[in-house]
Amino acid sequence: MDKFFLQSDIEEILIRLGDQVHGFAGKNILLTGGRGFLGRYFIEVFNSISVNILKEPLRLIVLDNLVASGEEGRKIPKYNNIKFLQHDVINSFNYPLKFDYIIHAAGIASPFYYKKMPLKTLDVAISGTRNMLELAEINKSRFSFFSSSEIYGDPDPNQIPIKESYRGNVSCQGPRACYDESKRVGETLCDIFYKYKGLSTNTIRPFNIYGPGMQEKDYRVLPNFASRIKSGKPLNVYGTGNQTRTFCYITDAMVGFLLVILKGKSGEAYNIGNNKPEISMLDLVKTIENIYPEEIVYKKIDYPDSYPEDEPTRRMPDISKANKDLDFYPQVNLEEGLKRFFDWSERNYKGA
Repeated sequence: MDKFFLQSDIEEILIRLGDQVHGFAGKNILLTGGRGFLGRYFIEVFNSISVNILKEPLRLIVLDNLVASGEEGRKIPKYNNIKFLQHDVINSFNYPLKFDYIIHAAGIASPFYYKKMPLKTLDVAISGTRNMLELAEINKSRFSFFSSSEIYGDPDPNQIPIKESYRGNVSCQGPRACYDESKRVGETLCDIFYKYKGLSTNTIRPFNIYGPGMQEKDYRVLPNFASRIKSGKPLNVYGTGNQTRTFCYITDAMVGFLLVILKGKSGEAYNIGNNKPEISMLDLVKTIENIYPEEIVYKKIDYPDSYPEDEPTRRMPDISKANKDLDFYPQVNLEEGLKRFFDWSERNYKGA
């Protein structure tokens, strides 16, 4: 077990999935972006499924170019039936194995990193997605594409909570466009391969997933807060602090992701996240204060040059489609999830 995860979280995911994991028995699976935050969870979950549950083990091939994987991501675990290959999905990939499932989770998701690597960000989500779709077509694989809640942009207040049918409000020339628009094109590619080539595709739109295993230098809000708490420094709240989000703990997210992969309706996109509570960054600080016995100090600051502005003012998913099609219901409330994350970060972060 990778020390950057909680064994209890992995076990919780498997318990909640129940007998549905037998859908992976004897299957060959390709996972891209396997050394990122979500990819590393997939590896741990698939390993546990194969070792502890399945009579006929699955086989997992993991790809990652390690560009944005961080120190933790470069520590490759060695598991039976799981093979890691350092490969950039922008380049074509051939392998002597017929894949039943392709999970395309490669991407540069942190705003800090995609501002530094805009062309790379575009290439992974466009060229990389097409390469994987073409491989899926050859293999007749079931294909799952990891998009983002960012494809909705800064939503119309009348569209909150956001349904999958909302077309979004995204600037093609804004500071986040390289990520937002690349994911939108990736979704279009999936739709084309579904409608014109008969490929079974699903799009997953994660909403603010967090939990143990996030890199300290990920530069998103919760790792930032945890790192500064570890150092006894004030928390930096960007802008007004009134921007709102709903946060989804990793166990809930992984259950949702795997349900889409196993039984999502072909051609459909699914929001996977928590639909409550919608909370401002200032109220998030107050919630964190309830976890820590000592006083938490914060200060509002302007967006640093390294972090793209123009972030959505609100982000809250409508998950009724996932409720209906997948029987997906988040179970970890915000305070419980934050407690697990901050307990873990206290033991594993070095401090800013």
